[in-house]
Amino acid sequence: NGIDMVTADDRRWPEGQYGLPTRNGKLKEVDRFDAAFFNVHPKQAHNMDPQLRLLLEVTYESICDAGINPTKLRGTKTGVFIGASGSDAQTAFSSDPQTLEGYSMTGCATSMFANRLSYFFDFKGPSYTVDTACSSSLLALDCALNALRSGACDSAIVGGVNLCFRPQTSLQFLKLQMLSNDGACRAFDSSGTGYVRSETVATVFIQKRQDAKRLYATVLHSKTNTDGWKKDGITFPSGAMQKTLLENIYNEIHLDPNLVGYVEAHGTGTRAGDPQEINSIAQVFCSKREQPLLIGSTKSNMGHPEPASGVAALAKLLVAIQDGHLPANLHYNSPNTDIQGLTDGRLKVVTEKTELPNNLMAINSFGFGGANVHAVLDVNRNRKEIENSSRNETRIAITCARTADGCENILKRLKQSENNIELQALMTENSFHPSYTHPYRGFTLLNSTESSTIVQKCNNERRPIWFIFSGMGTQWSGMGRDLMELKIFRQSIEKSAVVLEKYNIDLFKLILQSTPADLDQPINSFVSIAAIQIALVDCLKTMGVQPDGIVGHSVGELGCAYADGCFTAEETILAAYFRGKCIQEANLPAGAMAAVGLTWEECKEMCPSDISPACHNAIDTVTISGPKQSVENFVAELKEKKNFC
Repeated sequence: NGIDMVTADDRRWPEGQYGLPTRNGKLKEVDRFDAAFFNVHPKQAHNMDPQLRLLLEVTYESICDAGINPTKLRGTKTGVFIGASGSDAQTAFSSDPQTLEGYSMTGCATSMFANRLSYFFDFKGPSYTVDTACSSSLLALDCALNALRSGACDSAIVGGVNLCFRPQTSLQFLKLQMLSNDGACRAFDSSGTGYVRSETVATVFIQKRQDAKRLYATVLHSKTNTDGWKKDGITFPSGAMQKTLLENIYNEIHLDPNLVGYVEAHGTGTRAGDPQEINSIAQVFCSKREQPLLIGSTKSNMGHPEPASGVAALAKLLVAIQDGHLPANLHYNSPNTDIQGLTDGRLKVVTEKTELPNNLMAINSFGFGGANVHAVLDVNRNRKEIENSSRNETRIAITCARTADGCENILKRLKQSENNIELQALMTENSFHPSYTHPYRGFTLLNSTESSTIVQKCNNERRPIWFIFSGMGTQWSGMGRDLMELKIFRQSIEKSAVVLEKYNIDLFKLILQSTPADLDQPINSFVSIAAIQIALVDCLKTMGVQPDGIVGHSVGELGCAYADGCFTAEETILAAYFRGKCIQEANLPAGAMAAVGLTWEECKEMCPSDISPACHNAIDTVTISGPKQSVENFVAELKEKKNFC
């Protein structure tokens, strides 16, 4: 969108201190951390590098973004590979020997940047921090890919982090003539004189393709090499070795580099770095292209986050994939004349929002010590919505969060995308976090005229789940009709209907078209109640809802028998049928039952001799039973006395 994220302010140190450029890239609110959520002791939290605190946060987010509940990964062979180059915070926390407590060691050691993540999430795969300077985080991706291929891990967190707290570090880069004097990174431009330091914390969750619920892109291959000895010194980049790396990686996967549509270059805007890199790109990618190769560098937009630059570039491409467009490079006005591919038209810098050229994209990342990394991505552009009638049907959306506002914001987002069942599916997976971490629960209705959203705080105590099965008398014309829209419910009814066909019972007609008179027949009411209770149990068990207890009354006892596995669905529906048949064909004297507003003692005293108190419902409610005419007469007498009946 053309916004320059590099700013001039004193959030890290006074502007212009030590003659440094006034502009640099800075993250906001790095001083905040929910220590309790991440189970970090207050003393440790106060002595923990903000880089590590932020890594914990974004790792949690990246797993949720993949549509996975982080608790489901506990104990799994998940690897952690983090690119980082140091800890300015450790220097600050260790400056005064009188205040040292030891916590800065476990809070700031770069090894902990990976190991602390594995500890908190209980990951059992490889876990280490990679430091090859500016190529660290893309090399971390290469390490993760190799670990996945070798079976060392089944999934992986790949990340990079860089926070700039010490102006002395920037001063060293300035002395090495690597920084832009005016704080602007003019990648590929003739006026480029260096880069601007910047900050990033980012992680991505890498899975094998068949396990992924949400697919942005597939990593086709990655590879690394090193410059080795160079006559111009260790920090001078080697275009020849970069070219060798590119040739090797595409040969290994038998892919013509001329088919790649976009390359996210390292592109630091330095006098030596850009020509060495971009000339090697032109030689490998532009031997027989019909259209110019599009190139860009995120450093022009946000500065250079050094060890995190690889994952920052990857994040840029993932956002571009979601949007379908590449963002514009900034500060590019005239091509660097030392880059022949720009002057002869084989290469084109993306200077305005541009549609993705095709499915193949690549990333370059190079360290100032000579460690080179390249990765190739195949974009997932098959994002068409599959036809599904439930998109427009009324559905319930649920969520959980740390705060009430969090719940409301999520539900509001779901309301704004009511037809996006894929988004809802991803969010639902993360709606079952433990109540001690996410104490607020909320729900709303999608595709409904009802606008109410309910959010409440719950306690940590697990409430028991009971299945309660009602009996005769609870039937009503139209019951279960709307539930037939649920696939599992309908399939269950279909199975029960097949069982009843041989007895000339049309279960579908009873549910979809019955009248109150139809359900006055015992057989019809019994099989309808039983079939619906069977279908409800099937729906609940499909959703993973298991009861702690079950209780039933009358025909509802058959529902209990099915819920605890004593009866099969067929046995349950047949038992209901034959029970109804026995009652219907028994030719017994007409009887009746009624609920009356009396205490048990009052009922025993007031009931005529042929009427009995049958069920003690509550302190002032009793069900009576007896001959039909007698019950009707007694009920009429009670109503005259203004008693509930």
